[in-house]
Amino acid sequence: MSTWQAAILGFQHLLAMYSGDVLVPLLIGGALHFNAIQMAYLISADIFMCGIATLLQLKRTRLTGIALPVVLGCAVQAVTPLTAIGKSYGIGTMYGAIIGAGIFVFLSAGWFSKIKHLFPPVVTGSLITIIGFTLIPVGFQDLGGGDVTAKDFGDLKFLAVGFLTIAIILGLNAFAKGFLKSLAILLGILLGTVVASWLGMVSLSPVAQASWFHLPQFFYFGTPKFEWSSILTMILVSLTTMVESTGVFFALGEITGRKIEEADLKRGYRAEGIAVILGGLFNTFPYSTFSENVGVVQLSGIKTRKPIYFSAAFLLLLGLLPKVGALATVIPAPVLGGAMIVMFGMVGVQGIRMLQQVDFKDNNNLLVSAISIGLGLGVTVYPQIFQDLPQAIQIVVNNGVVIGSFSAVVLNVIFNLRPNRLPHPAQAQVNSDAQPKHH
Repeated sequence: MSTWQAAILGFQHLLAMYSGDVLVPLLIGGALHFNAIQMAYLISADIFMCGIATLLQLKRTRLTGIALPVVLGCAVQAVTPLTAIGKSYGIGTMYGAIIGAGIFVFLSAGWFSKIKHLFPPVVTGSLITIIGFTLIPVGFQDLGGGDVTAKDFGDLKFLAVGFLTIAIILGLNAFAKGFLKSLAILLGILLGTVVASWLGMVSLSPVAQASWFHLPQFFYFGTPKFEWSSILTMILVSLTTMVESTGVFFALGEITGRKIEEADLKRGYRAEGIAVILGGLFNTFPYSTFSENVGVVQLSGIKTRKPIYFSAAFLLLLGLLPKVGALATVIPAPVLGGAMIVMFGMVGVQGIRMLQQVDFKDNNNLLVSAISIGLGLGVTVYPQIFQDLPQAIQIVVNNGVVIGSFSAVVLNVIFNLRPNRLPHPAQAQVNSDAQPKHH
């Protein structure tokens, strides 16, 4: 692969994760009433730290780095708890909780990597399926314009541009060959944006308002404060991101044909722990491996790390140049929505592929997968079902990925890992009917 091809593929990875990543500072900054200058810093510093976090994970050292084609971004499941902590205790406590969680992730990496037997294909496959399919509604929301409460949500021009983006991606995958085929997502986004600009859907005002250059700073919003319940909340969130990252590591291991060992997991968790600590120090966010980019690796067929190094370099550059970084914000929501539906669908199906390794003639496996996927999708559609629970519990159960991953792990322990597990008589009969009898 030539350098310029790797650079273009790296840019495709950047665009795949950009909207999901910028969404976190927009949501948290908006909820905490940050002004325009604060928001500009938050988004740019966050993009820069994504580049640092990605480099930590790409390069294998004695202590850190999974060395897979991964891109790191803000953990979306952190939005609700961080907003709650920021409103209740202040911004300093929010960043203190992030630092505390990062230290926990780093120190627990060895222990967490030893319990990988808790994440067989029935768990990781279910989790990747949940991640993909619970994110599809986000893609559909963008497809309709982004704001569900807006009067023009679902406007025909939004739908036309979004479905055109999907059609371009699918058309290139069906009829293009070689390098052009591997750029399907990038070309779909670019061509969709061009068509959207003809329809008056692209505004360059964010670019005009952004400054040319700035450096991320330690403690920009204030020094961290440490409060036990906030740290505990973020540790719980970090556990879910570690489970999610585990699923992504195994999914990418399968795509790239590499067996993921305990030592690999340990280095991967440690890299994420350092990234989370840096997020707290630079007043940004916790970082985790982005599942969006699994879809890009799968769809492009490019399984090396070379494009990801370019992606990390672009993230660092965009983080230093807010005006250039703002260019990516002009991509209309329907265009991103169209691309996200394809990518998240691919992630979900990658989970289903992992589930093909599972023996579903065993009812225990069937129940683990069915209930965890059902809970994950159900909570995603109706998160308000738990509104009467205490806030601390809502933080955990309102997120489909969180509740799906925890239920998959717990149900697998109950059904498959308890001592002296014997099949239920009815199950034994099902299995004996399904298998040819050997005498």
